[in-house]
This record gives sequence, structure tokens and C-alpha cells, in this order.
Amino acid sequence: MLIFKFGGASVKDADSIKNVLSILKKYPEKKIIVIVSAIGKTTNNLEKIYQSILNKDKVEFELAINLFYNEHLKIINDLELDTNSSPFQYLEQIKTFFENKFSSEISDNHFFEYDQIVSLGEIMSSIILETYVSKELSNSCFLDARKVLRTDNNFRQADVVWNKTMDLVNNFIQSIFNSKTIVITQGFIGHTAEGFTTTLGREGSDFSAAIFAYCVNAESVTIWKDVPGMLNADPKYFDNTQKLDSISYKEAIELSYYGASVIHPKTVKPLQNKNIPLFIKSFFKPELEGSVIHTSEENDDFCPSFIFKKEQILFSISTKDFSFINENELSEIFQILASKKIKVNLMQNSALSFSFAVDQNLINTSEIIELFEKKHLIKYNENLELLTIRHYNTEVIQTNTKNKSVILEQKTRSTVRFLLKN
Repeated sequence: MLIFKFGGASVKDADSIKNVLSILKKYPEKKIIVIVSAIGKTTNNLEKIYQSILNKDKVEFELAINLFYNEHLKIINDLELDTNSSPFQYLEQIKTFFENKFSSEISDNHFFEYDQIVSLGEIMSSIILETYVSKELSNSCFLDARKVLRTDNNFRQADVVWNKTMDLVNNFIQSIFNSKTIVITQGFIGHTAEGFTTTLGREGSDFSAAIFAYCVNAESVTIWKDVPGMLNADPKYFDNTQKLDSISYKEAIELSYYGASVIHPKTVKPLQNKNIPLFIKSFFKPELEGSVIHTSEENDDFCPSFIFKKEQILFSISTKDFSFINENELSEIFQILASKKIKVNLMQNSALSFSFAVDQNLINTSEIIELFEKKHLIKYNENLELLTIRHYNTEVIQTNTKNKSVILEQKTRSTVRFLLKN
């Protein structure tokens, strides 16, 4: 059994969805579970719908909902799917759902509301894909991940309840594969014991693929992307990137932890636990080998790898009475950050201060200050860049920090990290 994950770029329009079908046709003898993301940039647009509902911003709401509706309708029409088909009917239902949300009071649990709204991108894309594949091949079946992937109630960043998920996945999958060979389901989403929709965190579809693979003891997982494999750097920021043909689970976890965008940070561990290889291949050229993540560490230091994150903000916290930042103080700081679901990209402490860097566009600076200012002095430095280099050398460091101010530096034997300012 194979697990295929197709991201937003690989289902962004009708031609892309036709390309997915052509890839599936290359594996006629295999049973395949397909994990699909929302089309294109739909999740970003759904976040605008969510925010406009919170703010009761009618103008922004109508712009965002019309974009959602028209983008999906165009794909449905371009694929020549019937107006009585499931995609068209579900699109109308979602539009009505959004309109009802806007006109009524929502709960105080905004993270809960976020999951009910933003999860619908994956539902919509998977219904379109399955309807089209079924029309062409008649051997596929739609599976709602909200019925099989069980999570806790930690909305917007839910944790998997593994034993229950394994039971549910296997019961549904075995039943479907008695008559079908392709199951099409969603990434990023799950459900609580009460039946409420949850999400696994942004870019969580890769993790969903790993969850399904773990549950069914899959032969392999393939993530289909718009790159030829896993590169040693993001080509948007670096010239002359190199493809990593083969790296270990350990190296992949390190790269994803530091922010490499090719795979979700939680994806690798379930696969490592069952020794399931993870392939990253090009949906433009599926015949190419791509990259593989597996047990062997032989090629991990083949070349330096670079992870670059823009728009970072560095906060530095110290006590007002100049007492040490001790274990109790650190524990309190981390509890505050965790309660607000603030993801820390880099941290460092001294006797009198604790510093941490986060994505500037994902936080409210004044809210962060308010969280700490009663007990602490807090300063911040905006518009920084975070550069992480794995398997560095002196020349690589000098080249990539030239003409930039180093605000903070951390170095181990295999990894060096810089907060930089132009």
C-alpha cells in the first residue's frame, strides 16, 4: 500500500488535477491512499474569512468568500463536472455555512471556530479530486478524515490519539479496499471524540500522510511537489541549490525542526518508528527519482544545507530587580508562550536575560509586551533574518553573513545559526 500526498500547488487548477490523475494511472497494481491539501493558497484565504467573521468586516468577508467560491467553481467547470455533482453541491453548502457564521454570534473559543472554517479547504479539494478521478477510473472512494483521524481538543494544533486513530483508519481502509484501489482523503484535519473538527497546524498535510502510513504499515510515502526533490536550500533565496538524493530520518528531523519548508516537522518520526521510506518527487516530472528519507546516515553531510526565515522579531526579557533568570523564571516564560501557541524559532539565555525569536507576521508585538511587562523588562528588535546552516564550514559562514550585522549567533559541531540585520 502506497501513500501519496499532493500539496496545494499540485491541485491548484484543473490541469493540475488532471496531472494527479496521470500520476495515479502509473500505479495500476497498487492500493493507494491519497492525501490532498487545499487548492493553491486557499488556506490563506480561509484565514481571511475567519478573521473577517471575527471582526464582522463585511467588505473583507465578501471579497474572501467570493474568491473561495469562484476559484473552486472554475475548477469544477474546467473539469466538466456536473452541476448536480458532489463538488458543486458542497461548494454551495460551504458558502451558506460561511454566510450563516458571519450573520450569527460565534463561540468565545476562537481556535475552535478557526478549525471549523479553515478545514473546509481540504474537504473541498478532496471532493473535487475524488469526483474527477472516479469519473475517469471508477476505482476510487472518498474518505472523510474527520471520521478516522482522532485527536484531542487542542484546536488549531491538535495532537493525535494514536490507538483510536489506528483502529478507525484500519476499519475504514480495509472496508474500502475490498472493492476500490484508491482512497482520497484530506491532510491537515481530524476530529475530537465529540465529533468536532480539528486541525494539526499549518502545513499539517505531510503529517497526515505519515499518520495514515503508520496506521496501515504502508510500503512508502511520496510527497509530490513542484521541486525535483529535497534541496539543500530554498531556491527563492539561494542560487545553485543542490538536490539531496538521500538523507536519514535524523537529518530530516533536524532540517524540519529548523524550518526547512519541504516537510512538516512532525512528519518523519512516525515513519522512522516503522522504517517507512519517505520519497519527495516532482509532480512535473514523476519519472525522476527525487529524494528519499530513510535509515542510512551515509550522505547526511554531503553538502551544507541552508534554512532561511525572514521577518523575525527578537524579544529580550529580563527581571526588573536584576535577579537571575533561573529555572522557575524560565518555566513561567515558557508556560506563557505555550498558552498563546507562540512558536519559538530560536532562544538563548544568560544570567539576567532570556531572548527568543519568532515569526513577526504571526504575533501581535504589543500583546507579547503586555504578557510580560508586569514582571519583566522587555525589549525587541524587528525585521531580522534567521539563517541556519547545517554541515557548515568557515567559507560558507563568511559568504552568507557578509555585509550583515550579526545580532545573535549559536554554534554546535554540525549547526550554526545567525540572527542577522541588513
